[in-house]
Amino acid sequence: MTKTRSLHRDDLPELVDMIGGLAAHHDDTAHINVEHLVRDTCGPSPWFTVIVAQGPARILQGYAAMTRIGQLQFGVRGMDIHHLFVRSDVRGTGVGRALVNACVSNAKKQACGYVSVGTHPDNHDAGAFYETLGFIRRPGAASRFSMRLEGAAYPPT
Repeated sequence: MTKTRSLHRDDLPELVDMIGGLAAHHDDTAHINVEHLVRDTCGPSPWFTVIVAQGPARILQGYAAMTRIGQLQFGVRGMDIHHLFVRSDVRGTGVGRALVNACVSNAKKQACGYVSVGTHPDNHDAGAFYETLGFIRRPGAASRFSMRLEGAAYPPT
């Protein structure tokens, strides 16, 4: 079973490497550094909530980064899974599932009504993965998915 937990400050150098790995996977270049992560994940007003999957010897196996969203007109709060990354050597072992489940749990603790996530339009495997976890493809948005959380007053649109 994969262990997930909140990000610790001493995880930041390893997180920088994983963010670079995700950017490279998308043919992009990351320009992130530890100072950015301190500001955005550990500062007095964190912009992102990061959950990590920890393997043996405290080596991180992956991470999920979420950011707050909402639908003010409906009084509904949500979280968007901005990043989901699993190291290539542990893909297919349940790490991604554990991270997404931890994101959903975190959103529920924050009284959110939904969780959303986007994928690259050509990444059909990712879309199928999210659908197996209970996310629903949003109408008119081929690469956006959402999950209504228990007790939500209004479904996301």
